Amino acid sequence: MINKTLVLTYLYLLIYILLSSGVILYNKWVLSPKYFDFPFPITLTMIHMGFSGAVAFLLVRVFKVVTPVKMTFEIYATCVIPISAFFASSLWFGNTAYLHISVAFIQMLKALMPVATFMMAVMCGTDKPRCDIFLNTVLVSVGVVISSYGEIHFNVVGTAYQVTGIFAEALRLVLTQVLLQKKGLTLNPITSLYYIAPCSFMFLFVPWCLLEKPGMQVSQNQFNFWIFFSNALCALALNFSIFLVIGRTGAVTIRVAGVLKDWILIALSTVIFPESTITGLNIIGYAIALCGVVMYNYIKVKDVRASQQSVEGLPERMTKDWKLEKKSSDIFVPSNISDSSRGSSGGNGAASDSNVDEEAPLLSTSRLSHIGRTQIVRDS
Repeated sequence: MINKTLVLTYLYLLIYILLSSGVILYNKWVLSPKYFDFPFPITLTMIHMGFSGAVAFLLVRVFKVVTPVKMTFEIYATCVIPISAFFASSLWFGNTAYLHISVAFIQMLKALMPVATFMMAVMCGTDKPRCDIFLNTVLVSVGVVISSYGEIHFNVVGTAYQVTGIFAEALRLVLTQVLLQKKGLTLNPITSLYYIAPCSFMFLFVPWCLLEKPGMQVSQNQFNFWIFFSNALCALALNFSIFLVIGRTGAVTIRVAGVLKDWILIALSTVIFPESTITGLNIIGYAIALCGVVMYNYIKVKDVRASQQSVEGLPERMTKDWKLEKKSSDIFVPSNISDSSRGSSGGNGAASDSNVDEEAPLLSTSRLSHIGRTQIVRDS
């Protein structure tokens, strides 16, 4: 008998891989001078942000598909604005790299993502220097250097844009963990786009006015509505597919799917874009880097599982400690307090969440598990 749940899980993974690969290849085709020839990466990114923000607004405010989170001006100013700035920067630099280097080489450079994330986490104080992760980052770096050395069409400008975009994305991930999770906010793709996309659009507007608007006024490029609409629609669908995958699979499955997607994308790019040539040194270097990435993923998944187990065991240990302390000191507990405690323990922690400090709320096991899995996907 066919397991429908398992079939749906693999279907969502397949959709995620296809959409992720399709958006990257589509962006390359649109931006490349050899194909659609629209050499304005900031404009393309602004189209994505404007379209995603508009759809998110309709889903949140008009159709009420999801409920917006409690967003104060202080949270928006200290959390959403800096995260949006680095999100816009990572997309801007990443899309600009398509003008100078191949998709295959870009995917090889993306192996540096764990290195950048670890460095930013250590600098921001959210992670401590660890020998095992440091050795993995060295292995990844060596592999990327070898792969870069073997790149036939190596371009310094394109490589610099891509690496800068990787570090901007890494800093965004760390800021998301430091700022939003410290406030107890968990954003799904719809609410993330609702708050972040308009702000990212505004951040891109200034460089667009300075760098691309003058060129577009004298350019002979024609605006094709259906090309840009379908491109933005694919980018939006990718965000939703990530949400479906997170809800259906675990961290290990998602990371394996990410590695599989990279290999498929490298192979497809050489077929769709014949000028994208892969050398033996490219493959050797990327294989070395991939070994480091796989080990990094394994360590991070193990850390997340260990933290989840410790959190799940915490209530039981606290109960035992409280009983021992109560027995030894014979503490008197008023009936109204004990009744409220029993009442707050029900309803999956909803009532207890409302009584804690909003600046640092206690996260339930399910919510912490969701944060952990989301972070793992974004680190890939």
